[in-house]
Amino acid sequence: MPSFRGFPPETFAFLSDLKANNKRSWFEANRDRYENLWKAPGLDFIEALGPGMAAMEPPMKAEARINGSLRRINRDVRFAADKSPYEPWLHLIFWPGDHPNRGAGMHVVLTPEGLGYGAGRWAFDSPVLARYRERLGDATERAALLAALKEAEGVGCHLDEPHLKRLPKGCDPAPEWDYLLRYKGIVARTMEGGFMPGWIGTPSVVDEMLDRTRRLMPLIGWLHAL
Repeated sequence: MPSFRGFPPETFAFLSDLKANNKRSWFEANRDRYENLWKAPGLDFIEALGPGMAAMEPPMKAEARINGSLRRINRDVRFAADKSPYEPWLHLIFWPGDHPNRGAGMHVVLTPEGLGYGAGRWAFDSPVLARYRERLGDATERAALLAALKEAEGVGCHLDEPHLKRLPKGCDPAPEWDYLLRYKGIVARTMEGGFMPGWIGTPSVVDEMLDRTRRLMPLIGWLHAL
């Protein structure tokens, strides 16, 4: 397995400085920090995670390139009220399907404050939403999803509030699980914001993140099958 020594404190210092100076002139003056403290360790981390991700079930893709597993730092500001040109974090994604943004996946995010992570599938389109609700009607499928969400809670990942205030029409109320019908996408993620574990700057970060990914694979697998 490729070696990775961990993310240095300088990576988080760069992210903090970028957050405070989010403009192109500052970024260009600090491009060497971007290359050496953001891009290089991000790609090295993906390479180190690759064999372990491929061994998951279903196998997870880890592509060590910008717009592969390492999401680009430039923001798309065409339709955004916030015109800040850069994302002040390092965002990694690993996925079992054909495309990193069109299915289930594992996300890892480094912010100035530390580490966050989670798994899920954003914003179901209409056919996927219909299949999701159909599977919830099957007691075995529903139990598997509830168990997967419980396992996710064990590594600090929780659902956001449901997207709908009321149950969809035609659904029978079942208080122990009908809240799931009010979601239009399922993502379980860390909620407390970034935390800075001591292992984030050591080689142990690889095994720590692979262990958390294994705990989230029941959720990823359930959603990947939609």
